[in-house]
Amino acid sequence: VQLQASGGGLVQAGGSLRLSCASSGRTFSSYVMAWFRQAPGKEREFVAGIIWRNGNTGYTDSVKGRFSISKDSAESTAYLQMNSLEPEDTAIYLCAVAPNSAGIGRSEDRYLYWGQGTLVTVSS
Repeated sequence: VQLQASGGGLVQAGGSLRLSCASSGRTFSSYVMAWFRQAPGKEREFVAGIIWRNGNTGYTDSVKGRFSISKDSAESTAYLQMNSLEPEDTAIYLCAVAPNSAGIGRSEDRYLYWGQGTLVTVSS
């Protein structure tokens, strides 16, 4: 599985960005695609995930109501719409796939395939 993340950039606080994660290669009957982020000097953390089969989603508390994850099955692409961005959202955002998963795990250990990451910088 190859994952290509894009859409990062520099935005002012309160602004919006949409990240994309295009997948290709091997497919699975049931899998989860998720976004993680890693800020400088901090551990990688789960941001949002989507169960590809049924579209169910999950979010970390700090982004609920501001971020929305969605998918385009025909394009094998997941999106992360980020609104009301805050300086604390500054990080490298990575997409990942957990194969053969029925639920949205928040531990990075469950995710076997990772994209290269895209940098999001939110200025105050």
